[in-house]
Amino acid sequence: MNSNYKILLVDDEPDILEFLSYNLKKEGYTVFTAVNGKEGLAVAKTEIPNLIILDVMMPDMDGIETCREIREIPGLKNVMIAFLTARNEDYSQIAGFDVGADDYINKPIKPRVLISRIKALLRRSGTTESTSTDKVDMGGIKIDRERYLVIQNGVEINLPKKEFELLDLLASKPGKVFTREVILDKVWGGDVIVGDRTIDVHIRKLREKLGEDFIRTVKGIGYTFEF
Repeated sequence: MNSNYKILLVDDEPDILEFLSYNLKKEGYTVFTAVNGKEGLAVAKTEIPNLIILDVMMPDMDGIETCREIREIPGLKNVMIAFLTARNEDYSQIAGFDVGADDYINKPIKPRVLISRIKALLRRSGTTESTSTDKVDMGGIKIDRERYLVIQNGVEINLPKKEFELLDLLASKPGKVFTREVILDKVWGGDVIVGDRTIDVHIRKLREKLGEDFIRTVKGIGYTFEF
């Protein structure tokens, strides 16, 4: 049933890899494994998986750095990435989303919950609210959805995946006010638990890169894109 989906597991604990592999293969997924970040990068480049599950705490190259490097590879920019972690600190999650993660899966893992989260992630793959065109040009800002690239006044700006998806969502309907709830659902997915602070951090970083004039805060409600 799920044989068309490829999942890469990256974790330095063999028992975790075995546990995850067993449960995912039982569901019909094609599973690849790696024991560290560097090996995970090599496998990802070769296999181009649909989903990568990364342990956060790994020696040499941790999950955050591995995710950052994955997102710099053009062919992997749209791959879904979930962090596997026993840590729930806000700073860890914000750091992960900042480098392009799509979700967090907390240890200890229950097989039924794991499969449910993975199915939700795969359904979300490539589903942001946007127009059908691959390129948008407005107010001196061009959004190239195929290359995950923003061009402002002729200058290319590479945004982390979540920043790009947030900008793409807001720019999909200029003037429309997107509530925080809609933003969380469309950009992070309804199954991901993140706080308002995460949205604020990403909005602040977009303003730092694009200027203060494009994204307006509607106090107590959300944000809108204007040009």
